[in-house]
Amino acid sequence: MTTEPAVRLSSLLQIAIRVRDVDRAITFYRDTLGVPFLFQAGNLAFFDLDGVRLLLDIPEDAGGEFDHPGSILYFRVPSVPDAYESLKARGVDFVTDPHIVHRTDQYELWMAFFRDGEDNVHALSEERPLAG
Repeated sequence: MTTEPAVRLSSLLQIAIRVRDVDRAITFYRDTLGVPFLFQAGNLAFFDLDGVRLLLDIPEDAGGEFDHPGSILYFRVPSVPDAYESLKARGVDFVTDPHIVHRTDQYELWMAFFRDGEDNVHALSEERPLAG
């Protein structure tokens, strides 16, 4: 007999990414990408991703449990090619050009991967509906 778990995780409050230079990271995320900046508290910087907080952090435990590469953030955009051109013009370092990574009967999944100033890789992503 299977029992239902008492707690179900279904929403994110915050995502943390390790950085080495918080001021440089703030400039990139706020000024280059245009992510809404919330506040800074010492070596912590907080941004708003449509209700999910993005925390940029210099880990206090250098080489320890919290000092590891960050997760890939997939930023949803209306058009990957348009966002790619706009961000490339602002100096964003792209690892890949816009390309289709998957097709279904309903949409094409477009992506373009880039590096932030801290060597973390992230992606622009778009689920482009198929005509018809």
